[in-house]
Amino acid sequence: MASTVLEAPAAKVDSRAGKYLTFGLGKEEFAIQVLAVREIMGVQEITVVPQTPPYVKGVINLRGKVIPVVDLRLKFGLEEQAYTQRTCIVVVQIEQEGSRLLTGVVVDEVSEVVTLQSADIEDTPDFGRGVSTPYILGMAKSKGKVKILLDINRVMSVQEMSGLAGSVL
Repeated sequence: MASTVLEAPAAKVDSRAGKYLTFGLGKEEFAIQVLAVREIMGVQEITVVPQTPPYVKGVINLRGKVIPVVDLRLKFGLEEQAYTQRTCIVVVQIEQEGSRLLTGVVVDEVSEVVTLQSADIEDTPDFGRGVSTPYILGMAKSKGKVKILLDINRVMSVQEMSGLAGSVL
């Protein structure tokens, strides 16, 4: 008589689990995967580039490389706010269509790096017709608060990124 070995189903691995840099925009907390973060710096002089969208603050010189700077408050439709001592530029590497671009994103303040497990992350709720949130990876429950997990590669569309790269080079 042959014996049958039953294997336990493989645990589903959530690719969203891992280390995240958390930051604030207004009263909300957001997070992006640490692997996309290249540098965190205070706000420095930003050179304005004419005829760019209002959320594009301009460009900065990062060790000899000119990179665009986007204000996430404005990108997400939040009210513009004066920069403070806590305002930071988070330099992220955006990967789209096989190319990598460095972009600075202005945030109100950087909070901390947290490690999120699959159990901490829920799928993005359905907000109904007409509300598209492809740049949200999910919602994380951490320390009694909800953090919005951003897919930094999708926060800016491919068209926006290629247009920005062309306008600043």
